[in-house]
Amino acid sequence: MSIETSIGLVSGQPYPYERTTLVEPDWRRFPGWRDVTDADWRSVQWQRSHCVKNVKQLRELLGDLVDDTFYADLERDQAERATMSMLMPPQMLNTIAPHVEPAGAGSLTEAWYADPVRHYMLPVFSDRRTDWASHPHSARDSLHEHDMWATEGLTHRYPTKVLAELLPTCPQYCGHCTRMDLVGTSTAVIDKLKFVGKPNDRIGDMLDYLRRTPGVRDVVVSGGDVANMPWPRLEAFLDDLLEIENVRDIRLATKALIGLPQHWLDDKVREGVGRVATKARARGVSLAMHTHANHANSITPIVAEASRAMLEAGLRDVRNQGVLLDGVNADPHALLDLCFRLLDGAGITPYYFYMCDMIPFAEHWRVSVADAQRLQTAIMGYLPGFATPRIVCDVPFVGKRWVHQLASYDEERGISGWTKNYRTSIEAADPEALVREYHYYDPIHSLPESGQAWWREQFGEAGLAAASLSAAQVAEASRRTAALQAY
Repeated sequence: MSIETSIGLVSGQPYPYERTTLVEPDWRRFPGWRDVTDADWRSVQWQRSHCVKNVKQLRELLGDLVDDTFYADLERDQAERATMSMLMPPQMLNTIAPHVEPAGAGSLTEAWYADPVRHYMLPVFSDRRTDWASHPHSARDSLHEHDMWATEGLTHRYPTKVLAELLPTCPQYCGHCTRMDLVGTSTAVIDKLKFVGKPNDRIGDMLDYLRRTPGVRDVVVSGGDVANMPWPRLEAFLDDLLEIENVRDIRLATKALIGLPQHWLDDKVREGVGRVATKARARGVSLAMHTHANHANSITPIVAEASRAMLEAGLRDVRNQGVLLDGVNADPHALLDLCFRLLDGAGITPYYFYMCDMIPFAEHWRVSVADAQRLQTAIMGYLPGFATPRIVCDVPFVGKRWVHQLASYDEERGISGWTKNYRTSIEAADPEALVREYHYYDPIHSLPESGQAWWREQFGEAGLAAASLSAAQVAEASRRTAALQAY
């Protein structure tokens, strides 16, 4: 359903709210999981060891329920377009086409092509744009996080907040990942960068920086995904953070609450979260979890159970930060369905929806700022104010901005201008930093023909996809700059 048609439904209200009972899809509908028990499914060890990592394993799971054309489409994408390697836990994969019963060879093909979770977790070549596969201004490190490293992996972008990338892996890889230059294994088209320092040295440098930088009060602990860090090591890091007097907020970033909830239900992890939460409360520190769900179908009973377990362990809140993606959730009904499923079913607070960042080969997911503004307006008034998510644009060199905060907007050429009210480390001496407009760019295919013609004149029909991939050299230079700044 499009943005335009969904708002005009004749139903008393544009969005008819109805509370939905969460259902765990039956994984036994897939041939490869026919004999998987409930105990197996709840086991984090089983989930991790049965992740689907390549087309061969997907064939073994689905057999002929999906046509060969789909597998060929997926293989081509892996060879020519994928910026993230394939990695899907059974829990996440089981939410693809959850309501379609297999009925023989090829019976799931159409549903798999159409499915929103598949669309962003398992992209195929035919999903991608062929006119402007990458925006001319796309970049591997599109938010310039490397430029703002205070120490390796510690991005000090905002005055009072830092992002700590503890590790470069996740339990699952999303096709639209904003950190595709660093996270995961290399793909056929992206040779990933790697951390230079040893993990203990990098973490030690992060803690030292925070101890000597009293202006930082808020630490987002991320990666990658903290669920991939052995719990004893993560707990030790959190304990050290809690000893730093200026740290008042700690946020654990993990999509695994959605894609691998079994991890957070593991007894040792739950007990560990409880210990850290008790220490945080005693020190007056807010400890919360941020997760990443993009579609209502991903919110199942075991996800709700894991969220409740984290709240019962003592976390202040569990919040969702999704990404606005065309073909997945760029629709008022889809967004509200997800928000109510999170809030009513799982006790997760809808928090942000980010516009998809300008990374290579992401144009088929991105929407314009104008569409994002219409979506923000369309979802207002249905949810409680504290749980009405803000749709934000993460503007390069600026940071998160609500989509209505733009300073200027050329809708014909899709160029929006944004200002900011603080400096980052890379512009500490720049007198123009707080008055300059910084640009974000709409996908070119969303523009009127006159705007598309302007971009073709500037950059040519190919859209400079190859140039965007060569940003590895730029990212490596950024890494060196950050290292020099840190010492």
